[in-house]
Amino acid sequence: MSGTTRTEPTERLSGADIVLVAAGGAVGTGLRFGLTLSVPPVHGLPMTILIVNVVGALVLGLLLESLAELGPDHALSHRLRLGVGTGVLGGFTTYSTLAVDGVTLALTSPAVALAYGLGTVILGAVASIAGIAAARSLIRPALRSRLVPPC
Repeated sequence: MSGTTRTEPTERLSGADIVLVAAGGAVGTGLRFGLTLSVPPVHGLPMTILIVNVVGALVLGLLLESLAELGPDHALSHRLRLGVGTGVLGGFTTYSTLAVDGVTLALTSPAVALAYGLGTVILGAVASIAGIAAARSLIRPALRSRLVPPC
């Protein structure tokens, strides 16, 4: 080895966890596929993929921050994180299709391809931050109200 150390994963996945991720992935991929079939491109732009990625980033930020705000990982939050976060949202969002769409767009208009790719990534980052902020503003007050005894 060249001086690097290998770290062991902190979490071991069970067979049930893998099935949960795979089932969630099938659901998410099916949802995305259905949307791409039902929503045509807008002026040649594959807007469905942009919307899917931005919505997925928003929901993932909301989900993961909500689970973090609720405390340490437990059985239900573990299953939600894997099944919905990794599975459904991992299958729903698609940066590989974004890359293919970017190359396809670049064949006719490199500027449009660049704007589409950067726009999707920037909007996705903003959406995930918005999801995190929404979770904090919804979950923290609810948790505080449970901790503060009535007068």
